[in-house]
Amino acid sequence: MAELLGAPTVLVDPNGGPAAIAAGLAAACAELACEVVVLLDVGGDVLAHGDEPGLASPLADALVLAAAPALTATGVRVIGAVFGAGCDGELRPDEVAARLDEVAAAGGALGDVAPDAATLDRLAAAVEVVPTEASTMALRCARGESGDVAIRRGRRRVTLTAAGGRVWFFDPLVALRSAAHLGRAVRDARDLEDAQRILAEMGVRTELDYEREAAAAV
Repeated sequence: MAELLGAPTVLVDPNGGPAAIAAGLAAACAELACEVVVLLDVGGDVLAHGDEPGLASPLADALVLAAAPALTATGVRVIGAVFGAGCDGELRPDEVAARLDEVAAAGGALGDVAPDAATLDRLAAAVEVVPTEASTMALRCARGESGDVAIRRGRRRVTLTAAGGRVWFFDPLVALRSAAHLGRAVRDARDLEDAQRILAEMGVRTELDYEREAAAAV
């Protein structure tokens, strides 16, 4: 991505938990002269309650959103965003819409936009460099496709919708108080393992569970 963009690219390490994520992003902002950070999730599970049947990878999303208050406290403006609603095969489009409605009802909606042609071309180039099915599905939505599509080798299905081709912006602090139950739950987590424990006690399976089970099977 750094080569594609011709600009420095930051990798976010979730191991230290929300406080460390916020500190790292604040340092990156100071180094790169950034005034605004957009925490963008493809799919919408960053706003998950935790009981959605298709939810599969909520841990990293919850940790990064939970870093928003501490990052905001450093003076950086933080905006949340969802692109490709339902395009990762986890929350359905109607579930994402319901979560966005919850944020809006709490006063946290910041509007939505349809990416222009130049942005979609840049996204297409990015998907070529770093292939991700969710971003590919969002791109197809933005270009007018609709209907059910299989992803993850047929293990999941995605419904392509017009909403999946838009970017929905929100106040992350309001989201933590309203829809984003998992982000709120891990806000004070000491580190990744502590956040994993918190979600496990809530009965939520995460991508870390999947990776560990896969590694054990090998």
